Amino acid sequence: MRAETIQEVARECGFELAGIAPVDPGGDFARYQQWIAADMAGEMRYLTDRRAELRRDARNLLPNARSVICVGKLYNTPDPPGEEGHARISRYARGQDYHVTMRAALERMTARLLEIQPFDWKICVDTAPLLERSFARLAGLGWIGRNTCLINEPLGSWFFLGEILTSLDLEPGSPPPDRCGSCTRCIEACPTDAIVPEGDGYRLDARRCISYLTIELRGPMPDELRAGVGDHVFGCDICQDVCPWNSRAPVTEDPGFAGSPISLERLSQLSPEEFRERFGKTPVARARYEGLMRNVAVAIANKIS
Repeated sequence: MRAETIQEVARECGFELAGIAPVDPGGDFARYQQWIAADMAGEMRYLTDRRAELRRDARNLLPNARSVICVGKLYNTPDPPGEEGHARISRYARGQDYHVTMRAALERMTARLLEIQPFDWKICVDTAPLLERSFARLAGLGWIGRNTCLINEPLGSWFFLGEILTSLDLEPGSPPPDRCGSCTRCIEACPTDAIVPEGDGYRLDARRCISYLTIELRGPMPDELRAGVGDHVFGCDICQDVCPWNSRAPVTEDPGFAGSPISLERLSQLSPEEFRERFGKTPVARARYEGLMRNVAVAIANKIS
């Protein structure tokens, strides 16, 4: 099967980016191990337990895998009209759960490809133990920027990533050059200084990242980082907002990723039942009711301090 055929089918299934990677993530796995050893994963044990070793090779998930088909789906939406006192929710989480959307689209894509040629396959979306950005880079979808996001030169970084592990022996793409250059806007803009020096480069200390603090961290938020969280109650887009490659990023036409603003005051009054009704089918559910209420309390304290 030709790469051009796969890319055409991917576009027909709603993906703006598509490419092919080898099953070995290369040197990125060693860098991942170093990041874990530096204890920068915080409480995200799903990144450091037995599943960490599975990320060494895609064949740990599909033994006869010979290629990884990588796709990217645009989720960029304009900021909703907001007013003073509105909570800040990362734009990927404002609408429907992308896990459901991505898996459904990848299932359609797989079915279309199977009509062309039979093969063994496994779909991966976010939660699978796979170095997604590394494979996407190897497939030619973009480079991994200083903010650790995958950046596509003409389209920016507002993409969900997904993969189809396949037994097909496909011609892999080529990783593009790193085009961050001397730019350090993401580093300078981060309120909690989460992008830290590493040798002659940088890496993300998740323990300081606002997304980690408002989503993954259970229990109290560190006092010294609370002010930097500002009015964020779920996730953070700052390092992408300031990235020059996103200055002309297109906006998705999928209405499912759009959302409406909500005030901190209204959020503070939500009951557990109202939380489930409003956020139960969105990524915000991952923070759980208690976590969101903690984040709202921090955001309100930051507003009045």
